[in-house]
Amino acid sequence: MNKFVVSSSRLINTGNFWKTLPVALLLCVSFIQPSVAQEKERMLRTLTVSGRGVESIPTTRSQVNVGVEVQGKDVKNVQEEAARRSSAVVALLKSRNVEKLQTTGINLNPVYNYTGNVQKITGYSATNTVSFRVATEQTGTLLDDVVKAGATRIDGISFVATDEAISQAQKQALQKATQDARLQADAVFATLNLKAKEVVSIQLNGANTPPPRPMLENRATAAFKDSATTPVVGGEQQVEASVTLQISY
Repeated sequence: MNKFVVSSSRLINTGNFWKTLPVALLLCVSFIQPSVAQEKERMLRTLTVSGRGVESIPTTRSQVNVGVEVQGKDVKNVQEEAARRSSAVVALLKSRNVEKLQTTGINLNPVYNYTGNVQKITGYSATNTVSFRVATEQTGTLLDDVVKAGATRIDGISFVATDEAISQAQKQALQKATQDARLQADAVFATLNLKAKEVVSIQLNGANTPPPRPMLENRATAAFKDSATTPVVGGEQQVEASVTLQISY
């Protein structure tokens, strides 16, 4: 005999309920198990490939470091002369609308003379340095004028692209890296007679820009004083990117 349980909302035939419950559970499990198995199989059957992209861009800007160095016996006179020349150099650079102008160093040091084991101060040396960026085709003429304004040191010149050009090159390098990775994957799948399904993971390893290429380092300014316009020629800068794809099959 079947028993009935009274509920606030409905009547449940307990005899039929317990008979049909195992079937319902089996049906539920049968729907869940294939999904889990398929997901596990999808994650196990993947191919991981890394692609590389390189984009070359012209270096249209020169990163320049110049300085004023003054030596003398009186510390006040040395400091004032260095400040006067530095101000003239900075005023010239501002009038030429150079980019990223900034002071990179201000130093005042005693100059020693060693006789035997005796150390004696014989004078003082003051050095003020600045850095800036300028269009490469203007660099030679500007360096000549900077020396005339009072600079006594050219500590280095390196070549860089504009920030806008580097940003655009990074995007293009990433595109090339992605295409390279996909072509590698297609070649593997075609060789093994497999079919790619979907990209399940993407890892961007960045688009890196190598440091600027140096031209001059610790160069004195004597060569600039008695010569014609100093020739300065830039080159190319490379932006590299790497992308890793995980593709299911």
